[in-house]
Amino acid sequence: MKGLKGIPKVSRLQFYANARRILVNPLPFHHERFEALGDTFQLDVGWGRRVIFSRNPLFLQYALQKNQKNYRKTEVQTEDIAKYLGAGLLTAEGEHWKRQRKLLQPAFHKKQLVNLLSSIKAAIEGELVKIETERSFDIFPVFNDLAFQTVVKSLFSSAASQSDINRLQFITEAAQKMVVRELRQPYLGWWFSLSGKIDQHLKLTGEAREILNCIVEERKKSGVRHDDLLDMLLDARYEDGEPMTREQLLDEILILFTAGHETSSNALTFTAQLLAKHPQYQEKILREVQKAETEASSLMEFIQKCSFTQNVVEESMRLYPPAYFIDRMNIEDDEFEDMEFPKETTLLFSVYEIHRHKKFWKDPEKFFPERFSEADPTEFSSHYFPFGAGPRKCIGNNFAMYEMIMAIAELVKKFRIKAINSEIEIKPLITLKPKNAVLEFTSR
Repeated sequence: MKGLKGIPKVSRLQFYANARRILVNPLPFHHERFEALGDTFQLDVGWGRRVIFSRNPLFLQYALQKNQKNYRKTEVQTEDIAKYLGAGLLTAEGEHWKRQRKLLQPAFHKKQLVNLLSSIKAAIEGELVKIETERSFDIFPVFNDLAFQTVVKSLFSSAASQSDINRLQFITEAAQKMVVRELRQPYLGWWFSLSGKIDQHLKLTGEAREILNCIVEERKKSGVRHDDLLDMLLDARYEDGEPMTREQLLDEILILFTAGHETSSNALTFTAQLLAKHPQYQEKILREVQKAETEASSLMEFIQKCSFTQNVVEESMRLYPPAYFIDRMNIEDDEFEDMEFPKETTLLFSVYEIHRHKKFWKDPEKFFPERFSEADPTEFSSHYFPFGAGPRKCIGNNFAMYEMIMAIAELVKKFRIKAINSEIEIKPLITLKPKNAVLEFTSR
């Protein structure tokens, strides 16, 4: 196979004609092409490069699971993001990724996460007290701080100073914005280099690494155990008995900071907005939480008893998946159904479109958490990908769900939430972020 066969084309002219709106929000452009051309199309982005876009969940399942050995992440993650975050689990590939996944998997096992639940709860309670009542404001910064504090407390307990935390948060968010600019404006790559923009952000990430290195060094010198994620990472050993190098440890911590708070803060904000628009679900969650608090003897049991709260989060992540695109590149020539594509073809799977596909979801635009509580657990597994799928499924998926269930439970227990804006707005960057998430809260 030498070329792309059986895949409808979008011309380079159409791409350039829509460049400005794609820079702001590419999702409407993608949706229009899917509706016009079908569930998979190819886009000529110039310089001899073509990208396959797909909202076919079976195609995504094929790439992530059934034939995953022939697919790797694209340069977007292994190079563009990795130059700022290093070669951690999110950006690593091949044998290096396998080695890191095997090393880190035990730290994110449910049995280990139990030890972190009290830290997560403390971070949630500490941030939610900042919510002001009887006035409207954008809730995203609160949830952004909450998610970041959750990662910090789970990683470092109380080892990091607030000034260090603030600086780390600023740097990780600045790096993400720079990556987005590079990806959406590849024709300005020369300017980003000549103007010093890239070097400026690389220096920032170097500063973040130095902050983290000092925290790690202080922990090792103290000899005091906290049984947090940092202790687990320091304890981790490869098969030959060796620990991670300091550079690799910092890579993994930077990845945890970025991926660990990014998805949760987005999902929590969208969930709060959806609950504001559907107050009947606030009351249902409140009844569930009050019952769980009287019956549960531990935080894990409390989480397990908040099954409808979990369904609300799951439905929120269906409508607004933080990881709204999954990228892959085939190592060798491949074919799927009637399509053929040569090796090293870039594939971008739209999780956002898959989660709203009329063929796979009843009333796909409707917020209906009951669809998850009423379904067989395997019913949606072929077309629901909030954390990916297959061997590279997000290692922190359980951590994220526990955090979000506890956060929403605490939020609804303390406040009634009122919607101010009629529509939920989005800002697609590396992840799907909320925009103008203005809500009003009243104390219960």
